[in-house]
Amino acid sequence: MKSRIRKVKKYRKFSEEFKKSIVEQYESGRSSTKELSEQNNIDQRLIYNWIYKFSTFNKKGYRIVEHINSNTNLLRQLKEENQGLKAVVGEKQMRIEYLEKLIALAEQELKVSIKKNSNTPQSNTSGKIKTK
Repeated sequence: MKSRIRKVKKYRKFSEEFKKSIVEQYESGRSSTKELSEQNNIDQRLIYNWIYKFSTFNKKGYRIVEHINSNTNLLRQLKEENQGLKAVVGEKQMRIEYLEKLIALAEQELKVSIKKNSNTPQSNTSGKIKTK
């Protein structure tokens, strides 16, 4: 005989302070509804309901719609740009280290100081040859 097992739905109840903090994060522009939904494992529609209920600058009857060019896309673009810039800086740093080692080897090989000292005066030639 088969036993009858019923699955019990689990409901979560959120405090009013939590709901207001979510709405405040959204209104301040720190996070989008999608980000808040993913961070807190809450359905995005529920967050919209809280915004509708607790928002300080939205009047009842207005719907909030986030555009494609919202904070989420801007944040993703900035992260991608940041990663690209970090890669460029890393390449430049490796090049600097390579050139410094090359200079050190050349100085050692030629027994001549190649790096300019900070207290040596600049030359006055500026590309012109003086004739007498």
